[in-house]
Amino acid sequence: MNALFPLVAVLIWSINAIVTKVSAGTIDPAAISFYRWFLALLVLSPFILPSTLRNWRNIIPHAGQLFVLGLLGMVLYQSLAYYAAHSVSALFIGVFNSLIPLLTVLIGIIVVRVAPTVGIIIGGLLSFFGLVWLLSAGDPVQLLTHGIGKGEWMMFGASASYALYGVLTKRWSINIPNWQSLYVQILFGVVMLLPSFLMTKDVSLNMSNIPLVLFAGVPASVIAPFLWIQGVIRLGANKASIFMNLAPVFTAVIAVIFLQESLHSYHVIGGGVTLLGVIVAQRLRMPLRK
Repeated sequence: MNALFPLVAVLIWSINAIVTKVSAGTIDPAAISFYRWFLALLVLSPFILPSTLRNWRNIIPHAGQLFVLGLLGMVLYQSLAYYAAHSVSALFIGVFNSLIPLLTVLIGIIVVRVAPTVGIIIGGLLSFFGLVWLLSAGDPVQLLTHGIGKGEWMMFGASASYALYGVLTKRWSINIPNWQSLYVQILFGVVMLLPSFLMTKDVSLNMSNIPLVLFAGVPASVIAPFLWIQGVIRLGANKASIFMNLAPVFTAVIAVIFLQESLHSYHVIGGGVTLLGVIVAQRLRMPLRK
């Protein structure tokens, strides 16, 4: 029963990848980025704002760190994905999101000097070859002539931003309650997203994009984090993280069924090898050197 918490959280985030793709044709990326976190802020305020205000003296010393986390997790991560959705499929979004655990480990080696393991080396190579196969549609030679598209680079930047977010969260170990930390990060995120929102010509809401904003702002930004935190509490971080490997599978199934995206062999091979690399990096923890 405890497994349902992280499982449902991952399912919600997988659906959000589909929402991200659909939003490309219905609302400006700057608009949905702002609306999403502004809505999440409104929903959380009645529950979190009073305790946050009471604890403000303990929060102030960490304001700079929370600002950086808000920039990485609330601004860059999802905003880049919204822009990338104009040129990449939901399948690609799912695969790039699956890279976050591996990128977290790789960035951790540099930032917090985590000792590299055999799994990180093997998993990193597997994921690299899987991505090459995926990005080249099964023809790696064409990458030498055509290169990697802007949307793919944006998705890589989004995944790397969230991976760095995870590394810094662990390194700083900010000693305030999780929900207060998240609330202040969202507040900073809304402030940072406001200028681009105000400069966007069309930020109108209509019957086509309101459901997307509602899903991104409440289930994906409030309910899923709550379920994930409950899953970590009940199962532990290591066991809960295993469920993240299901995200690209869920995303692929939903994209094929509801968006009629074509699933080709290079998706299965490239995405599968990439995911295998992530799992190897997570599970094979033998030190690279004694």
